[in-house]
This record gives sequence, C-alpha cells and structure tokens, in this order.
Amino acid sequence: MGARQTAALSRRDYAVYRDVRQRIVFGTDMARAKKLFTIGYEQTPPSAVLDELESAGVKLLVDVRAVVSSRRPGFSKNQLAASLEERGIGYIHMKGLGTPKEGRLAARSGDTKSLERIYAKHLKTPQAREELDELSALVMKAGPVCILCYERDHQHCHRKWIAEIIHDRDGATIDNLLPSQL
Repeated sequence: MGARQTAALSRRDYAVYRDVRQRIVFGTDMARAKKLFTIGYEQTPPSAVLDELESAGVKLLVDVRAVVSSRRPGFSKNQLAASLEERGIGYIHMKGLGTPKEGRLAARSGDTKSLERIYAKHLKTPQAREELDELSALVMKAGPVCILCYERDHQHCHRKWIAEIIHDRDGATIDNLLPSQL
C-alpha cells in the first residue's frame, strides 16, 4: 500500500494496517518481539547451541564478540553464520559491543570487577552507543533476538550488562539460554 493509499485510511484503519503489516514483515507480534535471549558457547558443541536457538524460536543471532574467530570448530563468524542460515536464523556481528582487549584479559583472570569497569567505560564510546541503539531496535522490531558470546555463564560475561541495558531501556524480558555441554 503506497503513501497515497494510506493517507486515505482513517487513523483507526491505519493502526490496524500497520499492525498487520508488522506481523507480515517481521513474522511476529510486538509482544513476542520484546524478548532478548543470551547464549554462550563455552564447552558446548555447535549443534547444541543451534538446537537451543531453534527451540527458543530465535530469528536473529547478534554476535557481540570483539574477535569473531574461534579455536572452537563451528563458532568462527563465517561457519556460524552458515550454520544459522541453514536453520533459518539470521546473523549480525556487532563488534562495537565486544569487550576491549583489556576487558578480555580481566575476564580470563577472573577479575569481574575490572571487566565491569572497563566495559562500562567502553559502552560510552560512540560505536558502542550506536550499536546498543541498533540492538535495541532489532529486539523491539525484528522478532526474537539472541546475543552470543563465549562465556557460558552470563553472570561472568559482558552480555549480562548489554541485556540489562536493553531491559531497562525497552522493558524487554531476558532469557539466558543454556545449551547442553560436551
């Protein structure tokens, strides 16, 4: 329906049209679109991660790793994107939401307080703020979205803080997925 045709609709009819169009374009209603999943792949085979995403109804995986190469087979960017595509799940990498190197070093040493401080500072950068806005829009409009990083336990990962921001900002519910381990 073009602009001229929508201009002829009453406000009520246009609201109905917009709602129906939303469901057709995004394949979901707005209530369902307000859910954000998180998942980590530590000690988990790729098939278990993919099964968990598919079971949860995820339509888009947002990779929030700063470095998208992985020593774990199936989790490097291109392999992961191809596997997701086979299951009808989209893939986007948001490098700006990844943890800076000094934050990754703090995480590896178990220094969660330093990781949180470093990541909070990182979230104030223009690229991180822009990508948080983009993620927020995707969660609200694109259907069930899941953010992915390595760490299995979201309590020890930066994706916890990303999810909290989206929850506080948009009211999205958060569900932390735990696929079967090796």
